[in-house]
Amino acid sequence: MATMMMMRNYSHRVRALLCNSFSQQLILSSSPFHSIPTRSFSSSHFESVGFIGLGNMGSRMANNLLKAGYKMTVHDVNCNVMKMYSEMGVSTKQTPFEVAEASDVVITMLPSSSHVLDVYNGSNGLLQGGSLLTPRLLIDSSTIDPQTSRKLSMSVSNCTLKEKKDNWENPVMLDAPVSGGVVGAEAGSLTFMVGGSEDAYLAAKSLLLSMGKNTIFCGGPGNGSAAKICNNLVMAVSMLGVSEALALGQSLGITASTLTKIFNSSSARCWSSDSYNPVPGVMQGVPSSRNYSGGFASKLMAKDLNLAAASAEEVGLKCPLTFVAQNI
Repeated sequence: MATMMMMRNYSHRVRALLCNSFSQQLILSSSPFHSIPTRSFSSSHFESVGFIGLGNMGSRMANNLLKAGYKMTVHDVNCNVMKMYSEMGVSTKQTPFEVAEASDVVITMLPSSSHVLDVYNGSNGLLQGGSLLTPRLLIDSSTIDPQTSRKLSMSVSNCTLKEKKDNWENPVMLDAPVSGGVVGAEAGSLTFMVGGSEDAYLAAKSLLLSMGKNTIFCGGPGNGSAAKICNNLVMAVSMLGVSEALALGQSLGITASTLTKIFNSSSARCWSSDSYNPVPGVMQGVPSSRNYSGGFASKLMAKDLNLAAASAEEVGLKCPLTFVAQNI
């Protein structure tokens, strides 16, 4: 019921959700955009971009923002990565809070819900300054549970801006996880699944398109995270099916390349067969052809399946393939 209420309350104007951090009650407030038309807000107003989490995905996303000409400030727990960006002439900060103080918009790309919560609410986190924030927009591209995304969105909306600019009166958060993997992050061809207010989504769209080729608005806060969990559930099941079929085919005397050609011109075609084939030597530029390095870690897929299983249990939905994939 709380989720349905939240989705109804997020209309075509950005609305501040006023409540205590991690509260379950939603109280509708005034729009941080006044009555200015959505077209008045674009990412061209975001003069400085902060990026936190420079792993396999985040580093490539940040690099594409640099190529697009954005002024960047970055942070990562890996000192070697920080040194590399510093040597590139990029401003580096020791804490998420320092990144926030230097940025109009902050993007996070982190491994799990616990990491996101720590970056937002932990010591020297993005929200360490209390109810006053410098960035107008916070975008989390991590794959986490929808509940955490919604709680953080409420916490951010309960803050006010240190400096009101471009008709923004309150900071806004978007959950914007991605699909496309490391290959897509490298090529700037990611798909962003975005939850939050539609006005904030439209304001962030060109910024997101500097890192990807598709952006899809999914509805209210947490809906982007929900979409990503569903997407990765399908990917997990299809990858297991493709892997199992390729193993069986080779055992029966068919080469993986031949079977892949059949899959990709038949009803078995899917992303796992035609874009991320799991058998070495079948496709170039994918993890299987470089000893499975630089790809989407199986432990992260296990994490995503845990999120899907937990979400299914929460809503009382039976999802047998989710639990089989999770066990595998």
